[in-house]
Amino acid sequence: MTRKSDRYNSFSALREHETESVDYRIHIEDRSSNVAVIAPHGGFIEPATSEIALAIADERFSLYCFEGLDAARLHHELHVTSENFDEPIANGLVAKSPIVVVVHGRTDRDDPLTSWIGGLDTLLRDGIVRALRLNGFATAARVKGEALAGTSAGNICNRGNRQAGVQLEIPRGVRDILMNDAEKMKRYASAIRGAIDQFDRVLLSGEGL
Repeated sequence: MTRKSDRYNSFSALREHETESVDYRIHIEDRSSNVAVIAPHGGFIEPATSEIALAIADERFSLYCFEGLDAARLHHELHVTSENFDEPIANGLVAKSPIVVVVHGRTDRDDPLTSWIGGLDTLLRDGIVRALRLNGFATAARVKGEALAGTSAGNICNRGNRQAGVQLEIPRGVRDILMNDAEKMKRYASAIRGAIDQFDRVLLSGEGL
């Protein structure tokens, strides 16, 4: 599904009109981890999502960011919606990863302090919700039928080798707080990483799955 406001309906279309290293860049750190942390709308597209993804990955998990480089450009100009995001490097990393966590930014709407956690990996989704709440962050699980739930099979978060992943939708209010408070950024990222580590241990053991 293409959002009406998006200029491009695929990365392939974007690449025909935009120039790498001028309009956008791709940042990948493939650490042969079970976990891939992805920011498909990083840089100036959804501000602070690259930084949050980097903090979660923490030089341990594989990391991918697609980043808009011009602060003056509008969000929709380089935004390719998650169902259509077909950048080959991202696809390759996600496809081989058992655990996929995708970091997005959302508008505050009427809820500027709650991170929405969705995706088809419901066990990990719920673990992240619990971990963030325990660390003092307002969080809500998103389920099928709700806005920004990340439950489409074609969503990049659900294209890992288990066909299930997690989507974080972080409001601008929270992103601004995290960017201006290094301790809160560390606590936010650490909470998510701890939930991922716990889930990964369960995944490796085969218990409860």
